[in-house]
Amino acid sequence: MKLMLAENIRMFRKQRKLTQEKLAEALGVTVGAVYKWESGLSQPELNLVAEMADFFDTSVDVLLGYRMKDNNLDSAMERIITYCRTMDPEALTEAEKTLGRYPNSFKAVYACAEIYLVFGAGSHDAGQLRRALELLERSKVLLPQNTDPRISEATISGDISTAFLLLGETEKSIELLKQNNAGGMFSENIGALLTVFKNDPEQAAPFLSEGLMICISGLLTAVFGYVFLFRSRNDWKQAMNILTWGLDFLAGLKTEDKPDVLEKTQAEMLALASYVQMKLGRQAEAQESLRQAKALAVHFDSMPDYTVKTMQFIDRSDQPVIFDIFGSTASDSIGRLIGLLDDRKLSEQWKELEEHE
Repeated sequence: MKLMLAENIRMFRKQRKLTQEKLAEALGVTVGAVYKWESGLSQPELNLVAEMADFFDTSVDVLLGYRMKDNNLDSAMERIITYCRTMDPEALTEAEKTLGRYPNSFKAVYACAEIYLVFGAGSHDAGQLRRALELLERSKVLLPQNTDPRISEATISGDISTAFLLLGETEKSIELLKQNNAGGMFSENIGALLTVFKNDPEQAAPFLSEGLMICISGLLTAVFGYVFLFRSRNDWKQAMNILTWGLDFLAGLKTEDKPDVLEKTQAEMLALASYVQMKLGRQAEAQESLRQAKALAVHFDSMPDYTVKTMQFIDRSDQPVIFDIFGSTASDSIGRLIGLLDDRKLSEQWKELEEHE
């Protein structure tokens, strides 16, 4: 069994921006001792390992790098999930049994925390919610074991915020989301909590706007991704369905008939629609879609505006700039998209439209 004590002492020390001298001072040992521990030349006595674990706010097994073999953990989790599908309270009994076997396994502790949060949310049982909080806090200590990139300290904090909210501790819930709102990941939640529970629309407005813009960007990016996914499956009907939905969605966001970043995206989607319509044998519609794409591209490129000032519902005075990865102009973007599609007929038709501009 390989331990990672030397590497972990160095990692935890650097995470806390401590020098070897500072760590030695905190533990009451010599700098040379710390150097030898981190170099693997010697190991600290057991009482110092426990003291370091406490100092670094982690567990001894995490500091040692010891990972418990959990050959039976997967089967235990499968049983719990089966109970959860019908919200059978037996899931909580199984969760406690699992925690008894694997008290220091991140996978077990975090999964059981989520189970208590789900049951507590449904029943508003304060005891279950407090248990969820306890397990979520323990999950943060065990986080170095985590191998799932979708889980981070920020996402766990989001779960803790939910538990606080359900317990009626709204201020704690909102403040925790604000502290972990990197990239605006919780903006829509913060805005909603401020309006629904705190009656503070002015503070909520920029959070709601930021959250909405992030959601819109994600939805539109997903539409582009889905078109290429359905293309790989030759599922042209579904490709057309999602493009139609995307175009309708864009139309519902515009408030003025002026060039804006939504118009650029609309032009790109129409170019994709032209390609899909060709594959469906709808040649006349394909030509019309490509003409519309060109007209919108010319309109946007004549007075490009990458802000969101004409976007419905957005209530921000700073008017953030939005861009995509395809090109700086609408015409460039369409040209690059058509190049990615690698369709000779579509390329020729677009080239002809460009030459007759």
